[in-house]
Formats: sequence, structure tokens, C-alpha cells
Amino acid sequence: MTAAVTPKGERRRYALVSAAAELLCEGGFEAVRHRAVARRAGLPLASTTYYFSSLDDLIASAVAHIGMLEVAQLRAEVATLSRRRRGPETTADLLVDLLVGSESGPRLTEQLISRYERYIACARQPALRDIQRRNLHHRVDAIAEVIERSGRSVRLELVSALICTVDGAVVSALVAAVSALPALASGLRITPTVLRGPLRVRAFVEVRWPRTGSPRR
Repeated sequence: MTAAVTPKGERRRYALVSAAAELLCEGGFEAVRHRAVARRAGLPLASTTYYFSSLDDLIASAVAHIGMLEVAQLRAEVATLSRRRRGPETTADLLVDLLVGSESGPRLTEQLISRYERYIACARQPALRDIQRRNLHHRVDAIAEVIERSGRSVRLELVSALICTVDGAVVSALVAAVSALPALASGLRITPTVLRGPLRVRAFVEVRWPRTGSPRR
């Protein structure tokens, strides 16, 4: 058994991945450097190259770790939802909270910036693209379950289109007016259309920027 797979080695490796993930969320990819990760983890600098073949290997592990945490949180929130018939507007509000976030203020802004920085950066790296694709599949499954728990049904390809549309709307909001982002959760509405009973989510997203008032939550 090598040191990297012993209980102590696993703990150190996890500490390094967690530290890299924190730095990635706080400062983007440029913040993830061997020395910074070792310092944050409280481990020797040499441990970063002992447990990981390269900085890219460490970053990939950090991206996967963040994705795992985000999916786990989403799954936990979905699990708390009761199974009952919900109206289109209530279902839309619920989906927005799950996809965008129910928090408000600078914390929400920073979380979204970090999320979409990762998305864009991962588009340039094949290994990271695979991780993001898996995360998207998990998000699709979770959102489809929310719709099902709300007494409706939807095709998975439409859920995927919906998530991508919301992601695009959020990125546009970040670029256009970061200071207005706290209003996004209350201003963004997914327009659902009921056709022959089941919910058919048409990929339309309306973004409204209230002139005054506070976020819904």
C-alpha cells in the first residue's frame, strides 16, 4: 500500500483538494497554486506534488469536489420537498431558487461568479469538460425530480434546455449589471406552459429588473 492510499494519505489528499476548492471558489483558477494550496491545507509544499501528478491534476480534483458538493446540496434540498400538486408560478419560483440560489446580496453574486468562471474555464480543458457534463446530468435529474414532485412531468431534454437557458440568463445578468444581481432571483421567471396535462417547459426566461424593492427572500 502506497502512502497516497493509506488512511493518513487519504486525509492529506482530501485536505489538499478541499483547500484547492476553497481557493478556486474565492479567487478563480489563478488562485490555485501549489504554495497557496499547501498553506491553506496546513501541509508541506512537497505534499502537493506527492499526491498529485501536476497542478492540472489538483485543479481537476478541486473542480470535481466542488461539483460533488453542489450536487449533494441540490439533492438535499430536493429531498425536503413534499409531493403535492403545485401551480405553474409556484413551480417556476421553486426552480429558480434551486437553479440560481435563494440567498441574496454579495454572497449570491460571488457564488454565481465563481460557478460560471468554472464553467467557462472548463470549456477549454477536455478533462474538466467531462466533469462539468456529469454535473449537468446530475442537475437535470434533480430538477426533473422537482417537477415530478410538483405533480407534473417533463422530458429530460427540455429540462437540460431549461437549465442552459437559465445559466445563460444569469451570465448575461452578471455581465450587464452585477450590482443588480440580487434582484435576479426575484425578477427571473421561467414561463411554463401546460399542454395536455404534463408540464412542458418551453425554454423562455424573462429577466425583469425591479426599480425598487428587495429580493423575494
